[in-house]
Amino acid sequence: MTKILQMLNLQQRLNDATNGEGWENGITKNGKLIDWKRCTYLECAELIESYPWKHWKNIDADPDYENIKIEAVDIWHFIMSQALADYKNKELGSIEELADNIINLPNFDRFREPTVTTQKDYYEQIETVEELMRTLLCGGSTEKLVMQFIDVAMQSDLNLDSLYKLYIGKNILNQFRQDHGYKEGTYIKEWDGEEDNVTMQRILDETPSITPEALYNALEKCYPKA
Repeated sequence: MTKILQMLNLQQRLNDATNGEGWENGITKNGKLIDWKRCTYLECAELIESYPWKHWKNIDADPDYENIKIEAVDIWHFIMSQALADYKNKELGSIEELADNIINLPNFDRFREPTVTTQKDYYEQIETVEELMRTLLCGGSTEKLVMQFIDVAMQSDLNLDSLYKLYIGKNILNQFRQDHGYKEGTYIKEWDGEEDNVTMQRILDETPSITPEALYNALEKCYPKA
């Protein structure tokens, strides 16, 4: 409950800071339309691109599971945002009630356990992601979307603890991006030959107990200055 609620609260604060209070109504403080469903299915497509599904290219390649984890965390940002907007606009309950409904989903107990290598081949794994996309586009409930995301996360070798760790990292990175010109188009995404996502994940791996504030400062030290 604590980790789910903390992630929801962090996402609420990030959206409030980035898009302005009232973003749940679908418009940012800059007048841009918000479409969380589009955000989500495009991230799902990016996740699928990490599998060697193309029959004409790199046919012997392995899935890039490290990137799949990052893409799954990106999906989680948008699923939570959609859920927060739905619960407010449809008067479904508070953030605490949303968190409580999530932890009572049928597959949540398995999600809390240590990860187990999936027995699905990668075509079946892709189908799990596409099932999430179908539910998203056909107007499935908030709870069904979260439940299907959990299936995607678990087959991506994520459990609640590892999702939480990566989410906190990506949340701080997203805040760092906003503070350094992401919205204005001046942000530098490639740092010394690697994407900022990779740098963030390396810092987390090297310092597992790092605090959010220390992670932000570590990103500041790594960020290209020109």
